[in-house]
Amino acid sequence: QVQLVESGGGLVQPGGSLRLSCAVSGIIFRRYPMGWYRQTPGKQRTLVAGINIGGSINYTDSVKGRFTISRDNAKNMVYLQMNSLKPEDTASYYCNTFPSVLFNWGQGTQVTVSS
Repeated sequence: QVQLVESGGGLVQPGGSLRLSCAVSGIIFRRYPMGWYRQTPGKQRTLVAGINIGGSINYTDSVKGRFTISRDNAKNMVYLQMNSLKPEDTASYYCNTFPSVLFNWGQGTQVTVSS
């Protein structure tokens, strides 16, 4: 069974950094494009960044230049390095395949950007 386990969230001041991690099990990880999504209460979950199996990367405009997605196929991990965080980045963050979501969501990790 597929498991997605996100970690690394927390409370950070504006301008700070966090690194999110997602441990993936139950699939042949290297065969799937992976993405990070975020959701705030009352809003839809949206794609923040995606990394294809060939390594090409997509970012939503609001995080370009600040966030970096990466993957480690040997460890079945996907990461999101978030720099220059803004209060509007506050959300629950999730990983899953992209552009289509193929698996059940994990529990997510909460990121709160506040002074």
